[in-house]
Amino acid sequence: MKKAGIGLIGLGYIGKVHLRHCLNLDSAKLVAVSDVSKKALINAKKMGVKNTFNDYHQLLKDSSIDAVLIALPTHLHASCAESVAEAGKDIFVEKPLARNVIEGGEIVSIARRNGVKLMVGYDTRFFSPFRYLKEQIQNGTLGDVQIAYGTNVGAGPFFHRAELSIPRPVPNWWFQKELTGGGALMDLGSHVVNLFRWYFGEVTGIRSYLGYRYNLDVEDHATCIAKFASGPVGVINVGWFSQESQKKIELLGTVKHALAYRTPENRILAAIKLLTTKSTQYESTYLRELQHFVHCVRHGLQPSPSGNDALKDLETISLAYKNKISLK
Repeated sequence: MKKAGIGLIGLGYIGKVHLRHCLNLDSAKLVAVSDVSKKALINAKKMGVKNTFNDYHQLLKDSSIDAVLIALPTHLHASCAESVAEAGKDIFVEKPLARNVIEGGEIVSIARRNGVKLMVGYDTRFFSPFRYLKEQIQNGTLGDVQIAYGTNVGAGPFFHRAELSIPRPVPNWWFQKELTGGGALMDLGSHVVNLFRWYFGEVTGIRSYLGYRYNLDVEDHATCIAKFASGPVGVINVGWFSQESQKKIELLGTVKHALAYRTPENRILAAIKLLTTKSTQYESTYLRELQHFVHCVRHGLQPSPSGNDALKDLETISLAYKNKISLK
């Protein structure tokens, strides 16, 4: 079976991660990349990419491309996904799916109408300890989970804005609600909401407290309490306020409790791994999700998390924004 031809649109932070992994996928070939940055395209060529474009519509004309990875800012997802779907190519788009439920629904409908696969990039789904938690829930090891705690805290948009010790400004779109759909709850909370829905099914109700430590137009931290149809109550804590990143899930069951967490690896070790293997332990989840997507493209399978799955995440987050409370 021939390798899947891949196109990559967007070479920002996460786009660069996907670029490194695409160049090392055994079952896929990175055919072309696109970005508005001339510097980014030059770097891609240095890494071995032959075809580079500053207009992704040119990339979509290549018939050897079977699927496209969209690593653009959230407000550009819908228009790009429409172009990719109409070109008849399968779609992998970074989370969140869109800025809001209406826009997310349009992306799902566009993909369905054009008969292309649609996967959304929730790399936390591919973190082995979090996947093991789901196994424990399913096999009854924990009994009935009553309370679930999910934490996703870090420096948010500020953590990757330095390159070779040269400060770089944070792109303005990060802090404009009309371009992102929200702040930390949309950015980081979508990961926890997706995991909890994967574990427990649909949300029947959710309330949120939104914090504004930095006086931005969007929330920089949030706490939510969600009730799931299967019984558990979930507490979701997210924030952009900490230089120490942590992703943690704790499940309290009637028989046993379980805890899994994900923290960044040592920077020196990570740098060595990047030089030798083109990936780090922390980034391995991105590699695994791309491997899953490529496998589905090659074998005609439906990837997961799907567009419908991500749309339900948006519905949950939208409800959380509506049901906000004030604490003084």
